[in-house]
Amino acid sequence: MAPLWPLVLVATSGILAIDTPHPRSSALHHLTKQLLQKYRKEVRPVHNWTQATTVYLDVFVRAVLDVDAQNQKLKTSVWYREVWDDEFLSWNSSMFDEIREISLPLSAVWAPDIIINEFVDIERSPDLPYVYVNSSGTIKHSKPIQLVSVCSLDTYAFPFDIQNCSLTFNSILHTVEDVDLAFLRSREDIIHDQKAFFNDSEWELLSVSSTYNILQSSAGNFAQIQFNVVIRRRPLVYVVNLLIPSIFLMLVDLGSFYLPPTCHARIVFKSSVLVGYTVFRVNMSDEVPKSTVSTPLIGVFFTVCTAFLVLSLSTSILLVKFLHDEQCSRRQWTLLCLRGDTDEEGPRMDPWAQLAGVTEPPICQEHQAQPGTLREVWSQLQSISSYLQTQDQADQQEAGWLALLERFDRLLFQSYLVVLGFYTITLCSLWVLWSGS
Repeated sequence: MAPLWPLVLVATSGILAIDTPHPRSSALHHLTKQLLQKYRKEVRPVHNWTQATTVYLDVFVRAVLDVDAQNQKLKTSVWYREVWDDEFLSWNSSMFDEIREISLPLSAVWAPDIIINEFVDIERSPDLPYVYVNSSGTIKHSKPIQLVSVCSLDTYAFPFDIQNCSLTFNSILHTVEDVDLAFLRSREDIIHDQKAFFNDSEWELLSVSSTYNILQSSAGNFAQIQFNVVIRRRPLVYVVNLLIPSIFLMLVDLGSFYLPPTCHARIVFKSSVLVGYTVFRVNMSDEVPKSTVSTPLIGVFFTVCTAFLVLSLSTSILLVKFLHDEQCSRRQWTLLCLRGDTDEEGPRMDPWAQLAGVTEPPICQEHQAQPGTLREVWSQLQSISSYLQTQDQADQQEAGWLALLERFDRLLFQSYLVVLGFYTITLCSLWVLWSGS
């Protein structure tokens, strides 16, 4: 009976080995080893080299992170997907425990050299080192990207501006005969898909249109796909913080035209408004986008209003200076006239005393008058007459200057109203266009 025990143990272990299932990890390891054992990632994965490898692309715009109008850059967060067929990475799933999809290192397989033509920098993009491969040889590669791209930004209609930036994908070396591009989804599904977009930022996504074309160059014909990302700025914060205060300052400045041009308080009032305008523009300078290509309409309007304010203030200053000079010249003429003339043979005489002497009775004049007195009185009367005529001419000249300056001030006021009305109509039109887009 002793020799039978080893046989029983062997039979029992064999039965247990048959009933125990093989672990799936061993099949996965065996499949991965078999696929990569003779795989050459340097070679395009086709059996027939004349057949092009089609790469299917898809893009989801997640968020608009920054719009730099001064440097013409757009920073976006996108989710990018590539799908292509590798004829050297297919297997029969029934031979490997029905494994239909596995992950392989991206560095171990052939990948298309797809680039974005507009990219400037890629910031803080997580590195995903794996791709998914199914049993038919289809490879799926997905990755999130924080993309900094070049974009032609037009800020003329700020803050009601709409920007259209493109992302163009193409192979950098392979022509369309080797690598062709196609859409992973239909264009209708792409254009209005906003499910993945973070819609709580300053910008909102309107549409993502896409086109396919062939780029012809001296190096050959290259397939490329272009995604046009259309975004729109939300203007409410700029309307509250920028437009409404500026309109209030313009109305205050407009009210200063109702003060008389000769009023000294008008200079103080306009100087205060000019200082307020300057402080407001300095504080709000960071809110207005800076661009070397186009100047925002609101910046042009601020400059025009400041020019009107400075021109009106300069007119008031010149008018007050002119009136001051006229008053000083009048005082000098009055003093010269009242001091009288000096006779060559006698001392200077007071003209008012001479005039008082004229009112005396004729008998007294006959006894008191001396030779030359009447001639002196006559010369004094002529001086007074010439002074009165000069003062009359000065008053007429001053009235003419005042009329001219008031007319000029009225012209400035009308021009100010026209500019303010034009600016208001333009802003309303831009708001209507912004709401309708």
